[in-house]
Amino acid sequence: MKIKDVKILKPDVFYDYRGDLWTLWKQGDHGLSFNHDKVSTSRKHVLRGIHGDQKSWKLITCLYGEMYFVVVDNRKNSQTYREWDCMILDDRKRKQVLIPPGVGNGFLVLSEKSVFHYKWCYKGKYPDVQDQFTIKWNDPVLNIDWPINNPILQFRDK
Repeated sequence: MKIKDVKILKPDVFYDYRGDLWTLWKQGDHGLSFNHDKVSTSRKHVLRGIHGDQKSWKLITCLYGEMYFVVVDNRKNSQTYREWDCMILDDRKRKQVLIPPGVGNGFLVLSEKSVFHYKWCYKGKYPDVQDQFTIKWNDPVLNIDWPINNPILQFRDK
């Protein structure tokens, strides 16, 4: 990814005739101590985000389905401030994305249904909605190249 400190991870997967087995995360990975998990299920054409905060690391995984995943650098002192990058996350390639504080993320569901998992690492109190930033999904300055023009949005993301 072109945004500094955003990392793409590929876990080891064990396959056999029954299916597969893989580890999302284990203690000590990436030097972070995660303390909060969230799961989001969404249907096709739902766009969630772009949200972030200034204190938490997030480890993102698509457990089911396929999504167009976007990160936006919202760190004012960063060389890539207000730049964005994207990739496809799905349950077949199992890529994970590690996102630092100050970088927002959002996704558009491409499959009929998706399950989005993220682990949070933060100190102190959980950075809830009032502590987060929201970047408009179709901000004309960013000009993100979303694959559809009329996604399903909640009020916060409009």
